[in-house]
Amino acid sequence: MAEQSALAVRDLGKRYRKVWALRDCTLSIPVGRTVALVGPNGAGKSTFMNMVVGLSKPTTGDIEIFGSRMRQDGPSLARVGFLAQDKPLYESFKVSEMLTFGRKLNPSWDQALAEDRLAKLNIPLDRKVKALSGGQRTQVALTLAVAKRPDLLVLDEPLADLDPLAREELLQNLGEVSADSGITVIFSSHIVEDLADTCDWLVVLNRGRVQLSGAIDDVLASHRLLTGPDDHAGQVIADTDVIADRRRNGEAKLIVRTGASAVPEGWRVDPVALEPLVLGYLRRPESGRPAEQTTMSGGRA
Repeated sequence: MAEQSALAVRDLGKRYRKVWALRDCTLSIPVGRTVALVGPNGAGKSTFMNMVVGLSKPTTGDIEIFGSRMRQDGPSLARVGFLAQDKPLYESFKVSEMLTFGRKLNPSWDQALAEDRLAKLNIPLDRKVKALSGGQRTQVALTLAVAKRPDLLVLDEPLADLDPLAREELLQNLGEVSADSGITVIFSSHIVEDLADTCDWLVVLNRGRVQLSGAIDDVLASHRLLTGPDDHAGQVIADTDVIADRRRNGEAKLIVRTGASAVPEGWRVDPVALEPLVLGYLRRPESGRPAEQTTMSGGRA
């Protein structure tokens, strides 16, 4: 049985005058997943997120949230929480006043959840936003999004401008939020090394198109690392779908898709780590078969 989709987009595109920021984007994300949206600057990540949360109207295509076609004023948007990249907060407000602001804007607001979350993070309600650290501001902004009680939580670069400790704490909190509430979380990040422990679904955007989408375990299982002599690499490349090609001291390391021809004698086969796989795709925008990858639904629950 196919998993229910929290978010499904078909042929989604956004054009600014003559320039396409996003084009032909088709993917489906099952309910309850924690999704890493990865891509270089200008890949279309923020454009994609802004359309999903109703801040921008698509030029082409459709968006469905939990099976309902999204409209800018439709009820499906009430099920979506959003944290923008600049984490907008009123600096002159106290934290308690930001919670009041959130409560008045959101009918499903959970004041107890917001206060309990901030208490666990040792963030005083009577402190003004401008007196908070960068990490604390991010946590307050995330609390505002979570206390809306959304079914889909969209976070645009939540790790940006955080020191390593604050980043680790936020990732831990993000995992707890997803586990405790069962909501679907989508967040964009440039920090690939943090994704494997936090996320179970991967979407790679590159040059405005979906390059890869699927359960992380399935994505990793569908690739492998081949190591062998540099002078024999040409044969492997000719017979295999190569994602990354690194050469050094007479040795070649190739990341390839599985299901290709047999591995030549003398070559070692190893599993692929997430970071080099993602970087391999980003370095080769022409690589990727979205129609195949978006059908993946297995992997971690």
